Amino acid sequence: MSADRLLIFGGIALIIAGMIFGDVFAVFVLHQNAGRIGQALMSAADAVADKDVSSVNRLFAEMGGLLENRGTKVDTHVHIIDFGYLALLLALVQPYVALSNRARKRLAIVFLGGAIMLPVSVFLIHYVGLAGSPLESIGWASIVADFGGLLVIVASIGELSGVFRYFRGSRRRSAEEPLPVRTWATRVLLSGGTLLILTGFIHGAFYAVVDLQKHEAQDQAALETMISASVAQQTLAARNMKDAHLVVEGYGLLQAEKAVNIAAHSHIIEFGLLSMLLAFLQAYVVLSEPVRRAMVTLMLTGSFVLPVFVLLEIKLGVIAAGMADFGGLLVIVALIGMALGALRGGNQVPDTVHGARV
Repeated sequence: MSADRLLIFGGIALIIAGMIFGDVFAVFVLHQNAGRIGQALMSAADAVADKDVSSVNRLFAEMGGLLENRGTKVDTHVHIIDFGYLALLLALVQPYVALSNRARKRLAIVFLGGAIMLPVSVFLIHYVGLAGSPLESIGWASIVADFGGLLVIVASIGELSGVFRYFRGSRRRSAEEPLPVRTWATRVLLSGGTLLILTGFIHGAFYAVVDLQKHEAQDQAALETMISASVAQQTLAARNMKDAHLVVEGYGLLQAEKAVNIAAHSHIIEFGLLSMLLAFLQAYVVLSEPVRRAMVTLMLTGSFVLPVFVLLEIKLGVIAAGMADFGGLLVIVALIGMALGALRGGNQVPDTVHGARV
């Protein structure tokens, strides 16, 4: 494959892998992890009331481990998808990279190698820890993750140097070069992507104005209530501790409400950006017109279904979670179809790409 198609296929594969990992993480880790953190927080409140210092230290260490486990999984999910977006963006600028085909392909391979190495190593941080590390506070998984990030940086600098050479005159643009192909798929993906991003911005603004400050105030009030109930030493201590447990449960629901709003906001904007990137890359996707339209329809349908039902998870529970997963499945199917279409093109140069190559 050429560097263009290698980056397109690799970028889509990274996004698919990130979405599947996110689904698995949400089902098998996220909810159970949140439940264990809540239980540990309740036990810590009881231990504070009993002045049991060792138990408090143990429970907070346990919560730290659970939060690290969650954090590394979230970082893995985010990094692998973001690297997929960056790979698609680099595919878009390949016509403007004034380097040999061999050099551009090597840069693409280096980039994709780092894009895989970094999130996989981040995932392993929680499990590898500091075992056998030559450093006191940084484990082998973190070192390898940093090396993967270095590969991505080196490849990105190489691409930028090619773009710089292009605009310095190593490859001149012709005024007669054609405009990008304007097909139904391109127009619909651009329009749908723009609508998704606009919807995400409106939802984010509404949440920031209406709910965010209220949630932050409730956060502070819940923590203050837990602390005051935990340190009570009068005869009403038992009742206060019961109140503290109720506050912990409410605190968990509050965090869940904040999480679904943030997740819906970020997912709908990310899907909008992905749709717009795919619109500009349609010249590389070799599919029949009916199949192409089906993939575009699945892509945009899933892009709306997933964030909407993520937002409804607090009210509808398992039903909304299932529908959100179904929306993610639609996006994955569409991405697989487009990735296979990019593979079908092989080394074939598109008739017109971005007005820069014929």
